[in-house]
Amino acid sequence: MKVVSSREFNQDVSAAKRLARLEPVFVTDRGRPTHVLMSIQAFRQLSGQRESIVDLLALPDSGEAELAPERWDRLERR
Repeated sequence: MKVVSSREFNQDVSAAKRLARLEPVFVTDRGRPTHVLMSIQAFRQLSGQRESIVDLLALPDSGEAELAPERWDRLERR
């Protein structure tokens, strides 16, 4: 778990986002935790959410590319 002050967070949001891809980042204000930044994947896992058809349709169009096999598995389980 990484801890950054709100000042550090405000000065380099991109660095905090990069850290949050690996682990939750706690943002503190005057030494007390006030917020947690985490990847959407970590949030979905924590909350039990799964990808919806809307998420799948929002994927960037890459021409003739098909959905990866693991995505089809997710759809079949619903």
